[in-house]
Amino acid sequence: MATSNPLAQQPSTPVKPALRKPVFIKICDLKPETAGLTLVVKVLSSEIVLQKGGVASVSSNVRNVRIAECLVGDETGTIVFTARNHQVDLMKPGTGVIIRNGKIDMFKGSMRLAVDKWGRIEVTDSVTFEVKEDNNLSLMEYELVNIAE
Repeated sequence: MATSNPLAQQPSTPVKPALRKPVFIKICDLKPETAGLTLVVKVLSSEIVLQKGGVASVSSNVRNVRIAECLVGDETGTIVFTARNHQVDLMKPGTGVIIRNGKIDMFKGSMRLAVDKWGRIEVTDSVTFEVKEDNNLSLMEYELVNIAE
């Protein structure tokens, strides 16, 4: 008498995980070293702080690099957003943007919002709020404290 394995008879089809709706958070809820953040913000200012490479580059190994520090905010506060390369073009003052899969980097003890290769920035027209400019989270300094066990 032969016994059959019921799992062996079923075809194996990969199951895609269900897509989750994004959870939008406010700037006042940002914490150091967090990731997977989705926010709707308005760009208040943008200043290029680093520009390397150019039209006539001596070495073909040199890549064009642009970094801008942008002050972004919502109705709960503001934070510095570090825009890189093509992101710099999207971060124009007065523009509303949706930041998807953002992260908080620490730079000299202060929080900076950033989007790496896994995130996305989308320009949106649906920004109707007034930015609360007197609560800049990037001006708060954090200190790493090691706790001995």
